[in-house]
Amino acid sequence: MKFSRLILTAAAALGASVSSGAFAIDLYIDTKTKQIYGEPGTDRQPIGTFEKVERAPSNNAAPAPEAERADQPAPGDRSARLKEKAERAQLIGKVESIEERVKENQKQLKLDKNGLQFESADKNFKFKIGGRIHTDYSHSSNDDFFFRDGTPVQANDGAELRRGRLEFSGTFFKDWDFKSQIDFADNSVGVKDMFISYRGLDFAKVNVGHQKQPFSRELQESSNDLMFVERSLMNVLNAPLVDRAIGLNVSNTGKNWTGQVGLYGESIDANNNSLDESWGTSSRVTFAPLNEKDRVIHLGVAGNYRKPSGSGQLFGPSNGVRFRHETSHLTNLFPIDSGTLGNIEDVKMLGLEASGVYGPFSAGGEYTHSWIGRNNGLDSLSFNGWYGEAAWTLTGESRNYKEGKFFRIEPARDFSFSKGGWGAWELAARIGGVDMNDGAFRAGEMKNFTAALNWYVNHNVRFMFNYDKILEIKDSPLVTASGGKPDDLHTFMFRSQIAF
Repeated sequence: MKFSRLILTAAAALGASVSSGAFAIDLYIDTKTKQIYGEPGTDRQPIGTFEKVERAPSNNAAPAPEAERADQPAPGDRSARLKEKAERAQLIGKVESIEERVKENQKQLKLDKNGLQFESADKNFKFKIGGRIHTDYSHSSNDDFFFRDGTPVQANDGAELRRGRLEFSGTFFKDWDFKSQIDFADNSVGVKDMFISYRGLDFAKVNVGHQKQPFSRELQESSNDLMFVERSLMNVLNAPLVDRAIGLNVSNTGKNWTGQVGLYGESIDANNNSLDESWGTSSRVTFAPLNEKDRVIHLGVAGNYRKPSGSGQLFGPSNGVRFRHETSHLTNLFPIDSGTLGNIEDVKMLGLEASGVYGPFSAGGEYTHSWIGRNNGLDSLSFNGWYGEAAWTLTGESRNYKEGKFFRIEPARDFSFSKGGWGAWELAARIGGVDMNDGAFRAGEMKNFTAALNWYVNHNVRFMFNYDKILEIKDSPLVTASGGKPDDLHTFMFRSQIAF
């Protein structure tokens, strides 16, 4: 029954049920259930005081028995009937006004797959609460290794809360945005994104605060949207230098392109022993010559330059920089490790990107090259990393693409026993490599293979199953018991994810 019909029924019942004379009743409406009550209560709003007016008998009604007619009062006059109609119209008008207010409140307060959202009636002020929970399990086999000095080492098997984040974002005065993202993983508090944005310019958006630097599609994309539990081997070179930092970013986007440039200091970690701070600048440009719902071609190029502080700190509280690969976030096993590189003059980086989507199929890859200038007579170093990946959505959905980034699959039919849906299923494979050997400097070279099976239960829930194997490795700090290479290592990973 519609809300207005419910009111008319209540009004009719009121007119028919109260006794004659000066009897009056206060009516209340429950703003949640839309039911009418005769007494106040939680979530009930008053809609007025209503008095019973004697109704004239209908001309079509059958005459009452003589005994009954003797006890009835005289028929109401015309003014009484008009008063009754006016009060009914007043009741309906008040209820319809409350109904409109309830509908407006429902628009301004919303809870759905995107989290809890508030907004003012003029949409100039907004607030959203979101978050994510990533629970991981990792198991390794053939992981009985030794450091070159003879110390035994194994991969750690077990479970962890990889990410437990709360995100607060919103808008003030239409053009000013903010975002704060706090991580509680590892039973400690860490700040991820924390910045303000200004969107009042026609030609650009400006971000100021702790944010991702514009370099590498893989690093720009959220961990909620990656096809694999861990980023690729190429990230060995990227994460230590072009992850989040405090700075200024200017960006703009069109239908098929994006452009960003920024100037950055260091990360949010405290730096108490540096002579000034290191600084860097990054830029990324993307172009999609084909950008349709289920067909995309993505191209991108990025650059980064970073200069260390006066005391040699490059990015964070420690001097120098260290590049190494951990088989998963939990294992504490590093098959390649450069150690800490000091005496750095500057770092220059170049990144190239190419990806595509064709219906349920997608493929792509990236390449990063780093040139590390050194002082005190040390030779400069040249490292590179890369990956190639391909995926097939078994249930037919296409990956989503927007503003130079890819997003996770949206199931055409959510998983449900009662409705018969099975969500979306995705197969993916990736080969990656990193080379940190340059002349006499031997920090390691490695290639690996990763396979993934992902189940997208609905927009918010996903389960991920990954398998990773080292394909080739050189100059590793680890050896087997017989002195061989650690190239028979197998790592199995599982993740349960909810994000909103």
